[in-house]
Amino acid sequence: MSAPLDTLAVKPLSFRRYKDGETKYSTWQKEIFDAGHSHKCPTYIQSTPPCQGSCPAGEDIRGYLNIVRGIEKPPAGMVWQEYAFRRLTEANPFPSVMGRVCPAPCESGCNRNQLEDFVGINSVEHFLGDYAIANKLAYPKPTTVTGKTVAVIGGGPAGLSTAYQLALKGHDVTLFDERAELGGMMRYGIPGFRTPRDVLDAEIQRILDLGVKTRMNCRIGTDISMAQIRAEFDAVFLGLGAQAGRALPVAGADAPNCVTATSFLKAFNDGRLRHVGKRVVVVGGGDTSIDVATVARRLGHIDKVHESDRPEHAIAGHVAHDVAEASARQGAEVTLTTIFAIDKMQATKHEVEHALSEGISIRGGMAPVAVILGDDGRAIALRIMRCEAKIVGGRLEIKNIEGTEEDIPADLIVSAIGQAVDFTGLEEFNNGKGAINNDKNYQVQGQPGFFVGGDVVRPHLLTTAIGHGAIAADGIDRFLHSEALEKRPKIDVHAFDMKRKMLEKGLAFSEVHEPIRGTDKSTAAIHNFDNRSDRYVISHKELFLGHFPFVARNRRGIVSLTAEQALDNFEERLQPLLQAQAIAEAKRCMSCGQCFECDNCVVYCPQVAVFKVPKAKATIGRYVDTDYAKCIGCHICADVCPTGYIQMGLGD
Repeated sequence: MSAPLDTLAVKPLSFRRYKDGETKYSTWQKEIFDAGHSHKCPTYIQSTPPCQGSCPAGEDIRGYLNIVRGIEKPPAGMVWQEYAFRRLTEANPFPSVMGRVCPAPCESGCNRNQLEDFVGINSVEHFLGDYAIANKLAYPKPTTVTGKTVAVIGGGPAGLSTAYQLALKGHDVTLFDERAELGGMMRYGIPGFRTPRDVLDAEIQRILDLGVKTRMNCRIGTDISMAQIRAEFDAVFLGLGAQAGRALPVAGADAPNCVTATSFLKAFNDGRLRHVGKRVVVVGGGDTSIDVATVARRLGHIDKVHESDRPEHAIAGHVAHDVAEASARQGAEVTLTTIFAIDKMQATKHEVEHALSEGISIRGGMAPVAVILGDDGRAIALRIMRCEAKIVGGRLEIKNIEGTEEDIPADLIVSAIGQAVDFTGLEEFNNGKGAINNDKNYQVQGQPGFFVGGDVVRPHLLTTAIGHGAIAADGIDRFLHSEALEKRPKIDVHAFDMKRKMLEKGLAFSEVHEPIRGTDKSTAAIHNFDNRSDRYVISHKELFLGHFPFVARNRRGIVSLTAEQALDNFEERLQPLLQAQAIAEAKRCMSCGQCFECDNCVVYCPQVAVFKVPKAKATIGRYVDTDYAKCIGCHICADVCPTGYIQMGLGD
């Protein structure tokens, strides 16, 4: 027997302004029809969309999606793919890498989630990055040279981002790195089947082609002193990274075959580690632990392992595995334990799904309590216990459940519970807590001219480190020009610049030397426009969501492997969108906080007060205006504005 119709819970598929049962609109007379009591007229407010507000690098996501979808046209002689790439890389010089590995917090913040699904921002970024590599796009060389020198210590995402931004500003940059190749955790922490090395190399080379110098295999404090750095350079950026892993805080964790995730991944990416034990246990829950688990699954094990050929020796750098022996490898049993439930893990959801499909066992709600040792001192099992973990007041609380202990047999145990900074030779910067104290411009406290960024400030995403580098580069540039460091805006993003867009079109702006009554007849400002991108993220509640129909997301192809298929398979799993798919996906963007020329306000204005700006004066985002002699303040234009760009504020 079916349930009565009135008891069925029906989830609406589209936006509704009023709920069932609401029949009285007592405010309509005041707010719409009673012109004598209305004093508000529309203003055009550019706000930050939540995708961009959620992007640690502050990319102008709405901007490059508008270019891809065809709303903003490229300048003469440039194709839209290149124009979108150049807009994107104003903030992030690694679109191809980040389009593959960034967990995309921008997509979690996307207002389109209120309809059917987020916009595939990460997949469009992936498409643009690959297009730029395939077509050998280069960054424009700086037009001025300042003569100022900057040392960037650390060639990871933070250091490379800083070097890129400083080189564009005309400064002489030298990158120092203790390793043989640049890339930091992008190279030595993430496996090549997630970041293909030819892609990473191409995006790094594009930065070096700006004139950035490198000094590789050079550790500060050992190969060159900090005193020499201070003497040779006008400013210094410290992008030390956090590449020292954290051991498990349990008894027995000092066993030789109990290693850290960073040392495991470095050994693999260096080519030393070619096989692991038959049973591998990984402790973590973030993306790094998934990387370790999937690498272990691909490497597998060999039956006859000599004492000197054990995995821990290759990880420690004592010996490299023989490739011929590795050819006889078989699958490994890989178990990943995490203190959180599987659906609460910090790792990216699709990476967790990949791991499960490859036969990796994930044990959620389990805390490590001890490493069980054999007679030879090597680990033979990890003892775990059921637990309840939660974040309370920003702190992690773990409650172990007594009597639930069990042992997981292991030939190799990998700790992926966090990373630390190696301050050897740079102890003067250590604040005693394994980090460097800095202000909001990322200038080191008490040391003018020294700036910092990346995991040494806050262990987080690669994209976060890229954002730190851009902000630090701004501070370094101001320092080198002897300018005071300004207070950073509340929302630190690369905002769309309407004024620059109008200047590109040849529209001039005048100066104001006396009080004026409005800007409708003056070119001193953009009439009735305010850019609040530095302080305001627009909510879905301010959009007219009813304008947007249901459109399914265009998904990238993902190669899913079984446990057997994963063994010895180091091919890339993520496939880029086709051009038509990238355009279609960009068209799903709702352009939150900026006009995208839908004509709703012009069509629905009952007083014909809202009008299109003449083409000679119009640009993207500057499409409509208001005739205040006709406007009665009915706010219909604001009600039907899909993007929340129109707000009834004039007169307040």
